[in-house]
Amino acid sequence: MSLTVMRRVTFCAGHRLLNHDGKCVNLHGHNYVAEFYVVADQQDEVGRVIDFKLLKIRCKGWLDEHWDHAFLLWDKDTEALNAIRQTNPHRIFELPYNPTAENLAKYLLEIACPQMLEGTGARAQRVVIWESEESCAEVTVAD
Repeated sequence: MSLTVMRRVTFCAGHRLLNHDGKCVNLHGHNYVAEFYVVADQQDEVGRVIDFKLLKIRCKGWLDEHWDHAFLLWDKDTEALNAIRQTNPHRIFELPYNPTAENLAKYLLEIACPQMLEGTGARAQRVVIWESEESCAEVTVAD
C-alpha cells in the first residue's frame, strides 16, 4: 500500500520564454497553482504521511520567499534580466533553464522539494504546476 498526500499552493509570478515563437516571448505573468504530492516510507505516530500544516508551512513558505511576486527568468535571458534590474524594487529568481511550466515543475521536484521537506521523513513524488485554469505541467519521480 502507498499513501500520498497533496498540498495546493497559489502564487503570482512573471516570466517570459526566451526563443518562444508566440506571445509568451513577452514578459507576462500568471496566477500559478502548485500541487505537491508527498509520500513517506511510513506513517508517523499519529498516522500521517506529514502534517498538512507543516506541509503548508514548508511549501508555501518556500514559494513565498523565492517565487511569489518575482520574475522567474532563465539565467541566459540577459535582455529580460537587465530590463527587470532597471526597476526598483524588483525580485528575480534565476533558473538554469527557460521558465516553462514543465521546467518550473521540474525545478520544484528536483531542487526545491528536497529543501522544503528536509527533516520531515517525507519526500515529493510528483509536482503539478497550473499556469492557467486550462493548462498544467506535471513531473513525477522516475521509478
